[in-house]
Amino acid sequence: MKVLGIETSCDETAAAVVEDGRTIRSNVVASQTEIHHRFGGVVPELASRAHVELLTPLVEQALERAGLGFADVEGVAVTTGPGLVGSLLVGVAAAKAIALATRAPFVGVNHLEGHIYANVLEHDDAEPPYVAFIVSGGHTLLAYVPESHRYEVLGQTVDDAAGEAFDKVARFLGQGFPGGPAIDRLAQKGDPNAVRFPRAMEGQGYDFSLSGLKTAVIRHVRRERAAGREPGLEDVAASFQEAVVDVQVQKTMAAATDRGVGKVLGGGVVANTRLRERMLEAGQERGISVLYPSLGLCTDNAAMIAAAGYHRLIKGERTSLEVGADPGLRLDASTSHSTGPA
Repeated sequence: MKVLGIETSCDETAAAVVEDGRTIRSNVVASQTEIHHRFGGVVPELASRAHVELLTPLVEQALERAGLGFADVEGVAVTTGPGLVGSLLVGVAAAKAIALATRAPFVGVNHLEGHIYANVLEHDDAEPPYVAFIVSGGHTLLAYVPESHRYEVLGQTVDDAAGEAFDKVARFLGQGFPGGPAIDRLAQKGDPNAVRFPRAMEGQGYDFSLSGLKTAVIRHVRRERAAGREPGLEDVAASFQEAVVDVQVQKTMAAATDRGVGKVLGGGVVANTRLRERMLEAGQERGISVLYPSLGLCTDNAAMIAAAGYHRLIKGERTSLEVGADPGLRLDASTSHSTGPA
């Protein structure tokens, strides 16, 4: 079954063709980084306009690379949420039109579920039960997955998501946008123990909080400069990153232990080198298998949406063509938009 996937939840326009839920026939992504760079963050209106311009040629490119035409599409999967409502609407409208024109079955996919299914594209043992740790631009979330498509959200951010915190700190340190890769590169040259920044909510359940950490970084840098000392930005970045990673690793391992599972799946922006390193080390110490997608599948892409969509389609799930975008769609309610078995 060849599924066309479309992803436009934020600032990446993406289209892909995946066969039988595992074989990537094509996976194309158009980045909007240059558009948003001068603003230091994603501008929703500009993002949705860029999707309108980019999506149609991108879908055609994905089909061409897969050696297919529209008539060969056997399923259409699209991100319906969460994300920026204007961006989501562009992808949803395009996917509906393709499904209607080709009569291919149509299914809406939760963006966060897509990040989990990026693992399925590369790991044969990415089967439940497991704990999923999802870090993306607007989300930091831990979920227990006892079986396919059933999610128990254990904890999430109560304020800033990790991606937002990295963007804000990077912008304050003059490192530009996007902040995640910039902080990661800078931190590799610094000492993670140079500054002891706070670990908010460490050892307290599974929720995350990063707003206070972001403020602590800003106050530290301003205090150093006010005293006539220039703070080492490499050390600040490394210490900030370590504070974030410490809590993420501790809570993820605690969740896996408490749920009695021997497997953790990472999804989203787990491209951070320190997070991957620390999570793998912690897993080895506890006998817990840690799976991550390759770096190319960590960021937003449509192959993960097509893969997740395939696994819902083969169960007989279909989504009504009347579905809209849901910017606040929860992972544990990811089938709320589905009409169920056909």
